[in-house]
Amino acid sequence: MNVFKSKSLVSLAIAVALPCSVQAKTFDDDLQALISANPLGLHQVIVTFDGTGAPTADQLNAIQALGIDKGVSLQNLPIVGLLATQDQINQLYARPDVVSVWNNDKLKLENHESTQITGVQAMRADKDLRNNGVPYSGAGIGVVVNDSGVDGTHGDLAFPDHVVQNVLAQTNLHSLDTMLPITYQENVANTDIGGGHGTHVAGTVGGNGAKSGGLHAGVAPGADIIGYGSGAGLFILDTLGGFDYALTHQYDYNIRVISNSFGNTGDVGTDFNPDDPTNVATKALADRGIITVFSAGNSGPGESTITGNFKKAPWVITVAAGDKNGDLAEFSSRGVDGKGGEAIVQGEVFTWEDRPTITAPGVDVISARASTSSLGGLSAQDDAAMIEPAFLPYYTVSSGTSMAAPHVSGIVALMLEADPTLQWQDVKRILQNTATPMAGLEEWEAGAGYVNAHAAVTAVVNGEQVFGDTVKQNRDFNANALVTEGDSFTLTTTYLPAGESPTETFEVEENVAMVVASARIETATAFVLEDPEGNRYGSGIGLPVLGSAVGTAAPGMPGTWKLYSRGIGSISGVSLDPLGVTNGVGVPSTVDVNIRLLETAGFEGIADTQGEPSRPFVEYVTARHLMDATTQGFMPHQNMTREDLADTLTLAANVRQSTKGNQLQFSDADPVYSAALNSVSETGSILDDLGHSDEPVMLPKSETEFHPQDEISREELAYSLVQSLGLQDVATSFDPNNTIIAVVFDQAVEVMDTNEIAPEMRGYVQSALALGLLDVTVEVEQGKFDINPVLKAYFKPAESVSRGEAAYIITEFDQLNAQ
Repeated sequence: MNVFKSKSLVSLAIAVALPCSVQAKTFDDDLQALISANPLGLHQVIVTFDGTGAPTADQLNAIQALGIDKGVSLQNLPIVGLLATQDQINQLYARPDVVSVWNNDKLKLENHESTQITGVQAMRADKDLRNNGVPYSGAGIGVVVNDSGVDGTHGDLAFPDHVVQNVLAQTNLHSLDTMLPITYQENVANTDIGGGHGTHVAGTVGGNGAKSGGLHAGVAPGADIIGYGSGAGLFILDTLGGFDYALTHQYDYNIRVISNSFGNTGDVGTDFNPDDPTNVATKALADRGIITVFSAGNSGPGESTITGNFKKAPWVITVAAGDKNGDLAEFSSRGVDGKGGEAIVQGEVFTWEDRPTITAPGVDVISARASTSSLGGLSAQDDAAMIEPAFLPYYTVSSGTSMAAPHVSGIVALMLEADPTLQWQDVKRILQNTATPMAGLEEWEAGAGYVNAHAAVTAVVNGEQVFGDTVKQNRDFNANALVTEGDSFTLTTTYLPAGESPTETFEVEENVAMVVASARIETATAFVLEDPEGNRYGSGIGLPVLGSAVGTAAPGMPGTWKLYSRGIGSISGVSLDPLGVTNGVGVPSTVDVNIRLLETAGFEGIADTQGEPSRPFVEYVTARHLMDATTQGFMPHQNMTREDLADTLTLAANVRQSTKGNQLQFSDADPVYSAALNSVSETGSILDDLGHSDEPVMLPKSETEFHPQDEISREELAYSLVQSLGLQDVATSFDPNNTIIAVVFDQAVEVMDTNEIAPEMRGYVQSALALGLLDVTVEVEQGKFDINPVLKAYFKPAESVSRGEAAYIITEFDQLNAQ
C-alpha cells in the first residue's frame, strides 16, 4: 500500500447537482446522502479506476492536481482511498476512467462479531492466557464435524493440513445385500456434496480465516478438523457412523470433541432414554474423554421443542441459539421448566434435565462457503448485505442452532488445549459456571446463559472455583413469583398534529397484574396508556439517536383502557400551541405498540409489598428474576444500596462475568457480592458491547473500594441504566453546558437543578429522562397576572432510590433492553 501526499492546500467549494454519466458507473447512495447532509465537509471516499493493477501515475497526479493531499493507493488493485470535498468528488466521478466512488462505510462482519460477543477475541488478546507464549487456539485437539461433509478445498479448511482427515460415508441400507463392516472413503478433499452445511459448521469450529485475512476465522483455528460427511440427507445410522469413526480413530487424531448439528423433529418432548442408540454412542464417547456437542433445534419458541431425547443426555452439551445483541433467537428450541429425572446407566445414577446447556451465536453467522454452494439461494440477500464483495465466493450467512453448536465445540477445544485432562463433567460445569446470565430468561429456555469463552478458558487455567456466583442457576432466589404471560397483542396508534386524536381501546380483566407496552418510534412522538380511572402512563419520546425503543408499564386495573399518541406540546412552560388546536409537535405517523398483559397466581418472599403501589412492579421483576428480595422480604421502602444495584444489574442487564470471578478485588466488599461488584466495575462488561471497550456500568469509588453499602443516588442510577443499554456514545455527546430537558406528558420542561448534576453525568441524566427510565419532580407556578401556569422540573440528583421505586424503574429498563 502506497501513501501519497501533496503540499497543495485543500480548497473547499460548494458544487451543484451530482454529475450524471452515460457510462455504467456507480455513485454510492450512502456517499450521496452524506454529501447532501454535509456539502462543505470532507468525506472518506474510495475511488475505483478502470483496469487492473495499481492506479497509474497519471491517475495519482490527477488526484493531487485537485488539491487532495492525503490518501492511500493499493498495490495490486486500481483503488485509492482519500478525503475529498463534494466538488473534488464530482470531478473525479466525471473522469471516464473512474468506475465508482464509494463511501468508506464501517462494516459489520457477523462472524467477527460472534467471536467478539462470546469473548473469543478478548481471550486471544489476554496476555495472561498463553500456551508457551501463544494464544489458545485449540492446537493439537481433534474435532470431528459429524455433518454433511467438509470442503477441504476451501482455503480456510485446507486438506490435509488443517482438515487432517476427510471421510465420505453414506450408509444406504437398501444398497446392501449382505452384512458388511461399515465402510467409508478417507482422504477425500471435498466431502460436502450436499449443499455446504458441514463446511459452514467446520468453518465456525476452526476455520483459519485465510480467505478473509483472518477476519472470518472460527473459534479454534489451531484445532485439527476431521470431517465425517454423510451427505445432506442424514439418517441416524449415518450419524452413528460418525460416532463410531471418532472412537475407532481417536488416537490417530487425538479426537476430543465431536460437533453435531442435526436433530430429530419426530422426537420432540420426549424424556431422555438411555437405550436410544445415539445415547449409547455418546456415552461411549464420554467414557473415552470425547465431548459431544449438539444443537438444541430450531423448533422454538414454544416449550418442549428440543429435537431429540439424546440432546438431554447428562454427558452431552446442548446449545441454544442467540443473536449478536445477547438475546435468545425466537426459533431456538426450548425445554420444559423443571422437567427432568434420573436414569441408571451401567449401574450409575445420572440426572438429566429437559433444557439446553448453554447459548451461543446462531443468528446471521458468517462462515465458510463450500464450493458446491451457489452464490444464490435463500441467503443471497443476507450475504450481499453482510459480506464484503471480495469475500462472497468464500463465505456465506446462515442462522440456526446448527451455527451455535460448532461455536461451543470450538470453545471446548480451547479449554482442552489449556487442560487435556478435562472430562465431560468438568467441561460442562465450567461452561455453565462462566456463562453470562441472560436477562428475563430461565434455564429451560437458554440454559445457564450466553457462553463466555474468555471466562471459560480463564477458569481452566487459573481455577474454576472462583466462578459461578452470578449465574442464575446457581442461586436460590429469596423471591419467586408465579406471574404468567396472559394475552399479547399489537395495536396501531396514529399521531396527527391537529384534530381529534385517534384512540384505540382494549379490555383488561381482574386477574391482570400489569399492562406492559413497548414500541419503536423515530418521529419525536410518544404513546400514552390511560387506565379506566384516567391515570396516564406515557412512554419516552422516540428518537433515532436513542435507538427508537420506548415503553411503559402500568399496574393492572380491570376495565377499558385507552392507547393514543402525543407530540411535544410545550418547551419550558412556553406553549407551542397556545390556542390548543394541535396534539403537540411531531411527525405524523402510525406506530405499532405491543401490549402484554401479565397475570398473577401468587408469590413468595414479597409479602411486605401487599397493598403497596409498587406491588405490580415487584411482581414483574421477581417473576422474571430481574431483581431479588432480601431474606427479610422485598423491603420496598428501604433505599437501594450500591451492592443492591450491582446484584440487580447482573440479573437484568446481561452483564458478563468478570474474569476475576469472585476474587476479592475491593477491600470493603462482602464476599457474597464480590463477583457482582467485579462484573459491574469491569470495562466492556455488557454482552452487546462487542469491542469490550465501554466504561463499566458502575464506577467504583477507588481501585480498592466500592462502597457497597452506600445508598445509590438518582444520578448514579441514571449513569448505570444508560450505560447498561449501550448508549455511552449518546450520553457523552451531550453538551454539559446545555440545560437538561424533561418531557412531562406533552410538555418539554427545563430541569431547574441541572447545575447540581455532575457535568460528566448530565448526558446520562438527559438520556434516562428521554427514555422514560427516570422522572422529575414537577412544581406548578402561576402568578396573579399569569395567563398560563409555568411548570418547573427538578431531577434531584443526590436523592436516594427506594427498592420499590427501583422495581418500577427496572421494569421500564427491561422493556427497553428487550428491544
